[in-house]
Amino acid sequence: MPAPFTRELKTLPIVNGVTFDFEPFELPLWLSNAHLQTILPTVLVKHDPEYRRELVLDSYQMSDVAYDFIDTDEPKPEGSQCYKTPLVVLFHGMEGSSANHYARTLATYVKQRGWHFVVGHFRSCGGVPVREDVVYHAGDSQETHHTLQVLAEHYETIYAVGVSLGGNLLARYMADYGDDAVCEAAVVFSAPLDLASATTAMESLVGRRLYTPYLLNPMLSKVLSQELDLTELNKITASERIQEFDEAFTAPRLGYRSPYDYYRQASAMPHLYKISKPTLIITAKDDPFLGINATAGDVSPSVVLYEPAHGGHIGFVRWKDKRLDTNWVPETALNFFETVASA
Repeated sequence: MPAPFTRELKTLPIVNGVTFDFEPFELPLWLSNAHLQTILPTVLVKHDPEYRRELVLDSYQMSDVAYDFIDTDEPKPEGSQCYKTPLVVLFHGMEGSSANHYARTLATYVKQRGWHFVVGHFRSCGGVPVREDVVYHAGDSQETHHTLQVLAEHYETIYAVGVSLGGNLLARYMADYGDDAVCEAAVVFSAPLDLASATTAMESLVGRRLYTPYLLNPMLSKVLSQELDLTELNKITASERIQEFDEAFTAPRLGYRSPYDYYRQASAMPHLYKISKPTLIITAKDDPFLGINATAGDVSPSVVLYEPAHGGHIGFVRWKDKRLDTNWVPETALNFFETVASA
């Protein structure tokens, strides 16, 4: 067996005065292909959690959004009291839901740890249509805050995980709200913190052929069910790239001058220095979805950056105990939260 790839850390990170002693992501040579890492979890993950769904109005009080819970055996609090056992909330990726492999893996792992879990869906995701033309977007800190405030009415301690687009959203929220962020800590995986360069990265040959249709087609189907004028309809149906869709629909609907104006204003990267609560950002250097990644000079002292050489996009599949294992993501996230709690 070839020796594993290892990114040796000179020193372990310190979080609120406590050492974050985590297991670096390691894998054998035959498992190091970025596209293999990205695709493997979609076929490996067999977990099928039984979610409890609640529909809650969004921050505009216009559309229902889905909250999919995994509960513990903790008795329901009386009156205005809150659950004492921590809650982990997941903000999913573009056009994602609680059915995605990373959501099911995290839900199963959190339940095994005895904590509560919920996927806070974006507007129009999880099979719940929007009632108005308000769309979700990558920099919507207001909606993120609303989601966490709703949950804080029932849970005393909240931790948050953001994946892909949801990772940029969560990082931006942690920066925008600082000490007023509802969650005690955040973990961000595979996030396009610089949206413009991530969109460019998706224009590679493999990205354009393999990943763009996977992301774009659900958005096209959803948008085409709305009332559109002929000009808007023609532009949307002609879209073959994410940037073309954002130019035809996302940017004008959100009031941005262009897709690049949207990417600039919604990206978390320029704001990471404002984060004041413990935040872990993990990005594989071979992530095929991403462009520019954050460096130590971009972030505040409250942020821990970890960039393993491999892992793909929300992949991080390792070889453990003679089998393929997808638990490194939830294992690392909960390890971080437990480190924060012990500080």
